[in-house]
Order: sequence, then structure tokens, then C-alpha cells
Amino acid sequence: MHDLGIVIVNWNTCNLLDRCLATVYASVGVTYRVVVVDNASTDGSADMVRQRYPQADLIASETNDGYPVGNNRGLRLLGYRGVGDVDADAPRYALLLNPDTELPPDALARMVAFMDAHPQAGVAGPRLILPDGTLDKACRRGFPTPLVSFYHYSGLAKLFPKSRTFGRYNMTFAPETTVMEVDSVVGAYMQVRKEAIHAVGLLDEAFFMYGEDIDWAHRIKQAGWQVWYVGEVIVHHVKRAASRQSAKAQFEFWRAMLIFYRKHYRRTTPLPVHALVLLALLAKGGRKLWPEIQRPSVPSTSQ
Repeated sequence: MHDLGIVIVNWNTCNLLDRCLATVYASVGVTYRVVVVDNASTDGSADMVRQRYPQADLIASETNDGYPVGNNRGLRLLGYRGVGDVDADAPRYALLLNPDTELPPDALARMVAFMDAHPQAGVAGPRLILPDGTLDKACRRGFPTPLVSFYHYSGLAKLFPKSRTFGRYNMTFAPETTVMEVDSVVGAYMQVRKEAIHAVGLLDEAFFMYGEDIDWAHRIKQAGWQVWYVGEVIVHHVKRAASRQSAKAQFEFWRAMLIFYRKHYRRTTPLPVHALVLLALLAKGGRKLWPEIQRPSVPSTSQ
């Protein structure tokens, strides 16, 4: 049984994917199996993987069906199929890894060792560093409840970044190097225990991109597991290398927030606050989001 089953979903980031895979295969101290899911790239990504990394499993999709669909295809190949349906010999941990990341040789081993030492950790992620040397703030997050989202988007979080109340969205009150329990880490590097997947299933394919990682963390925490940010381990992240090419990215971010809100908070939100949430989403997401707001909730497809 491998320690890690690594799924890398790629869309038109051939050179970055090449570098990512080179660093993955330079990793030491851990066993792993790599699945690359190429979402209909037009830049030769799939051929590059075939030629340079024949040891990787390649799923070359003819269509781009989104990030959670791609990841779920890779997870199923590794033996994770849904609630109560995980192969006994599936890797001990699944790892969602973006193609625009670069790993130090010991990063995977250190993250596996951390989760081995914390048996209640269902999810863990490292400190992600952007090309300019700053923290990728998405790598440690609070759930975007209506109140936490208000603090963030109203500017209160920026005014009071050290406040545990106002700074919860990006956990800005904590040192970057800390090791702490959080609500969610980011799908750029999201390591998930096999037993947690057995308990809650796969990613929710109602999302297209964005939000599916927070939703997975939310469901895993609801099932009684912990989520940890491991600031002692560094992984480098280019950030939005693929999505910046897509005109859909901004729309899908706000659509994801709508789906997440409806799924986890709508039932407990008073009607006046609910109306304000929808108005805020419409203001941020623009006219294209209005048909989504009018539609009934998209059914979950995470089982």
C-alpha cells in the first residue's frame, strides 16, 4: 500500500506541470502513486506526460468538466469511490495537488509524518508560498459563514488582521509558521486521510472550480475529523496559473460561494440576512450570477 495517492488536474499548464512532476518524483522518504488528469488541454500537456513521466497514470479527458470532476476521476482510479466504498489497498492518504506547485524533496514525507502523528487529522495542508515570497492566504481559512464573509469583504479583516474575530477568513491573526487546527486548507495541496474519504465521499461535482475544497473540508469536519495547517512545511505555488486564462474563473468563484452558502448555511440564516447575502453575491458576481440565484439549489453529487 502506498503512503500517498497524488491527483494532479491539469488544464493548459504544460511547463508548470512538467516542473511539478519533476519535484514530485524527486521526493524522498515516502511512497506514492501519481495520477495526472488532463482536462482537454491544447498545449501538449498529455503528450508531455506520456513522454517524460511514463510512470504516472494519465487520464486524458476529451472535455474540461471542471476541477472536482477531474479530481474525482483520479481518486476513483486510486481506489476511492465514495462513501463506504474505498479499496483496502488504496493509498493511506489522497493528495490533491495543483500543477503549478513545486515541492521540496522532503515535503511529502513531512506531511505524511504529521498526519501519522495526528490520527484525528482528516485533512492537512502546508504553508504555500507565492513567487514573490508572500503567503498564499488561501492555504489556511475559516469557513465563509455570512458573518465571517462580511468581516472579510467589508474591509474589517484588513483593518484588524490580528483580530481572531475579524481575521478569521484567512487566519491572519496567526504567524505563518504556526501549526494549528483550521476550518479548511486549499485544494492546491490538500492531503486527506483514506478513512475520512470513506466517511464522507468524494468532491461535490456541483462546483466547477473553487469552493469544492472548502466544502470537502466542511463535510470532513462535520464527520468528526480535524483539519490542520502545517506552517512548518513549505510548498511553492504559482497560483491561478490555469484559471487566469479562463473568462469563467471570476464567475465560477462567486457561483461556488452561492452553492456553498445554500448547501451549508441557508437553512439556518434568517430571511433578512439571507436577502442581504444574495444581494452581496449579486453585486460581486454580476448579472451572470442572477440566473443562478433564481435557480433551485444544485443537487450535491459528492457520494
